This record gives sequence, C-alpha cells and structure tokens, in this order.
Amino acid sequence: MKALSPLLAVLAIALLAFLAGQAHAGVVFLAVVVPYAAFAVFLFGFCYRVLRWAWTPVPFRIPTTCGQQKSLPWIKSASLDNPATGWDAVGRMALEILLFRSLFRNNRARLHDARLVLGDDRTLWLGALAFHWSLLVILLRHLRLFVQPVPVFVKAIDGLDSIFQVGLPSVYISDVVIVGALLYLVARRFRNPIVRYVSLPIDYLALFLLLGAVLSGLFMRFVVRVDVVAIKQFALGLAVFHPLITSALTPMFLIHLLIVSAVAAYFPFSKLMHVGGVFLSPTRNLANNSRSKRHVNPWNYPVKTHSYAEWEHEFRDKLKAAKLPLETEDAGKTTIN
Repeated sequence: MKALSPLLAVLAIALLAFLAGQAHAGVVFLAVVVPYAAFAVFLFGFCYRVLRWAWTPVPFRIPTTCGQQKSLPWIKSASLDNPATGWDAVGRMALEILLFRSLFRNNRARLHDARLVLGDDRTLWLGALAFHWSLLVILLRHLRLFVQPVPVFVKAIDGLDSIFQVGLPSVYISDVVIVGALLYLVARRFRNPIVRYVSLPIDYLALFLLLGAVLSGLFMRFVVRVDVVAIKQFALGLAVFHPLITSALTPMFLIHLLIVSAVAAYFPFSKLMHVGGVFLSPTRNLANNSRSKRHVNPWNYPVKTHSYAEWEHEFRDKLKAAKLPLETEDAGKTTIN
C-alpha cells in the first residue's frame, strides 16, 4: 500500500500530459511553462539547501571513523578510514563519491538456527553504483540536445556508450544498466521485509519517477519515434529562452518532459538531495586530528571562572575546621598543610 499511491501519482502525471497534449494551449503549458517553473524550483531549492548546510556551524571535528588514528610514528594509521590531514580527507571523499566506499561495506544480518549471522551484501552497492554512473552518463549524453556544436567529450561518451551497436537506433549500455538497477532497487524494497517496513511512500515516489522518466524515454526512442532534429531545435530554444512549439512535441514526448520536470521540481525536497549533501557532511569531509590540534569553538563568549585558589580562600575557615589540607596561605604563598 505504501507503493500504490506513488505509482498512481506517476501514472496520473503521464495521463495528464497525454490529455493536455491534445490541445495547443496544453502543449504550450507543458512544453514551456512547466519546464521553466520546474527548473526554477530545482535551481533555487538546490542552492537554498546547499547554502543552509554550508552556513551550519561545525565547530568540532566529528568524522565517523573505522580505522587506526594517526598517533605514534611506529603505529601504522589508516589514512583513508581515519584521515589525519586535509588531503587524506579529500581521498576519502573521492572514494565515497566515485565508488560508494562506505556502502561497499554493507553487511546483512539474518537469523539462522536462532543465531544472528552477519555476512557481506554487495548487491546494494553494485545496484546503487550502476544506477548513479549510468544516470550520469545519460545526463551527459543529453547535453547534445542543449548545446551546438556538440562538445567533443559528449560525442566520446555517446560513442563509448553505444559501442555494442547492433542496429538503428543504437542501444546504449547506460539505458540497459539503469533500467536493471532501478528495477532491482524497487524489487529490493518489496522483497526485503525489513527494508519494506522502514520504507516510506516518498521512497517509492523517487524510484517510480526516475523509472517513469527512463521508460518513457526508451519508449519514445524505440516504439513511438519522434523527430530528433525538431526536438533539438525545441531544446535549444528552451536554453536561450526562445522556445519553438512544433508538431514534433508529441504526447509521448510531453509525457517524458513532464515526468522529468516533476523529478527536477521534487529533487530539492527529497532524499535525492544527498547528491549535494554528501560534499558537506561533517562526518565525512573533516580530518580527524583532534588529538594533534586543539579546536576551539569560535563563538565561545568569555565566561567568569572561579579558580581553586579563590574557592579555597572563600571556604578557608570551613576547610580548616574540617582539618582538610590547604594548598595556599592567606598571603598567597603556595604550601600544603
């Protein structure tokens, strides 16, 4: 039931785009107003969330570590698990962002013969890695629709992605990988009872929106063909704020465009914002050097202190009556009675 309402929401978006695409006014609204509004929400929402995180004060070093900290020279330290310098933290962040190093250590806990058994579980790491890298490749490939001339690196990515071309239109490796990865991530939330229990409707909504965007794009590429040249002219017009409404804006294209716009508008308010938050996580991007360098809270205000000598002077008579040792004389000379 948690997944039913998000699925119906995505289907409603597709149906809305199909119905609105039957009228010229609906085409103009879906092809011009909605993409600009979605991009504005995405841009301002993304910047706002990132700036909020950037302005959040972090006076202390709070990195999560799972390795030997740097201490004595003859003790080998784990520079990537427990970074001691800024460059070590950069290396740790690079492995986290590019290879999902912490997710690679994902463990699976299960009961076997009334005993708790822990074991490695690399499937989630592999599925997440495949999804994120294939999505990045797809986004870079789509740059050819918004820039002219097409950059050399975009052509190179396009050629490598379609290296196993067997016909026309070519089948991209990233398309196959991202569909498999998304289906695995959805199936995992249904199949695993623990993950299914903690999953919320918003978790399914993000997956269904992404899956809807991918499937509608593939359907438009292989089943309901569109005029790619006219679509590029439309995309270039959007990029320079001079959109051209043509007959190439078919209902199938409008479905794809509306779902992509929904993903963009929903992005800043969802868990998808981890793409920006991972760079600003103080548990990841800080060096663990609290033992070698003193970190002082920068906004500490002066606090009136009460030294031991002042306390002893205040209660001297009571201390003497209790025959407790005193460390200072009345004149201030240090002694021990």
